[in-house]
Amino acid sequence: MRIAFDATSIPRLMAGAGVYTDNLIRALARIDVDNEYVVFAKTDAFDGLARERPSFRVVRVDARFRAARLVWEQLVLPAQLRARAIDVLHSPHHTTPLLTTGCRRVVTFHDLTFFILPERYPRSRLLYFRSISWAAAKAAPMLICPSQAVRDDIVRILQAPPEKVRPIAEAAAPAFRVIDDPAVLDRLRYNHLLPDRFILSVGSLEPGKNRTTLLKAFAELRRRGVEHKLVVAGQRAWNYGADFRLAEELGLKGDVIFTGYVLPEEMPALYNAADLFVFPSLYEGFGLPVLEAMACGVPVVASNVSSIPEVAGDAALLVDPRDANALCDAMERILKDYDLRSNLRESGLERAATFSWERAARETIEVYEEALRKG
Repeated sequence: MRIAFDATSIPRLMAGAGVYTDNLIRALARIDVDNEYVVFAKTDAFDGLARERPSFRVVRVDARFRAARLVWEQLVLPAQLRARAIDVLHSPHHTTPLLTTGCRRVVTFHDLTFFILPERYPRSRLLYFRSISWAAAKAAPMLICPSQAVRDDIVRILQAPPEKVRPIAEAAAPAFRVIDDPAVLDRLRYNHLLPDRFILSVGSLEPGKNRTTLLKAFAELRRRGVEHKLVVAGQRAWNYGADFRLAEELGLKGDVIFTGYVLPEEMPALYNAADLFVFPSLYEGFGLPVLEAMACGVPVVASNVSSIPEVAGDAALLVDPRDANALCDAMERILKDYDLRSNLRESGLERAATFSWERAARETIEVYEEALRKG
């Protein structure tokens, strides 16, 4: 097969779908010796693949702004696909060309947050994502999603036939591992002005990550005498100011540290430096930070909703994300119970090891083959 991968949706500050796209392309390059790939990209991130693997060609696209990328995707990409005799196009972020492309399309839906939690988006972006998701789900013969929970949402909300929606689990990248060198962790603390002991929360600053409940739970934890700080790592997104205001209202100034965006290469050390990872998100298509924390040997408290129980299994404490007292109790239990902390660390490492990008790549190739057969 000649497969095109549209990697132009990767943002400058990589997160979420960008992490998926990057890891999947690299895994495909490692395992697939039978097919040819054309990767459309905005940056030089994949240029090394083309040098290492003759079957991978990288085409640079000048689409630095969202509007320019949309025009390129809908008007220029279809002609590129026809000219290059592409068999299958993989669009990894909800959207795909709606014009005739001359090839079969595979679209990855990471979640349906814009239907389930509309308050996470400005209205213009919400309307765009809803309409383009409907159209992409109809245009593509095969859809990929990261969990059974999202598959159920796609079938229910977008009314896609169940047989065309394939859940393929993601994984923590190899860089996420236990770091035994204290100098690495000391350097991270110095660079980001972090305390010796802290609870970590990761994710963009926006309402769906549910920092409101986390901050209330953390305030109660401090009242109970726990001296840990709370470190929140993530770039500013829609309505981010609410988190800052609530932290001040709760009297947590100095006890909550907002780092802003942390570079991908620093994230393994950040997880390793934490005593506890907390992920109280209201809805996740997969919840990759849960696996990343586990792979780094950090005990996890997470939500008991959407896909997160699928990912965490029995290797984390799961709580109602809207119950601040339950969240506080779970954090306190782990921080004060050495045996529980140790058990969660070991079970988390075992759980994270059951996921791999190589397996995700093999299952994705099977989806490409099925899409082509449907042609």
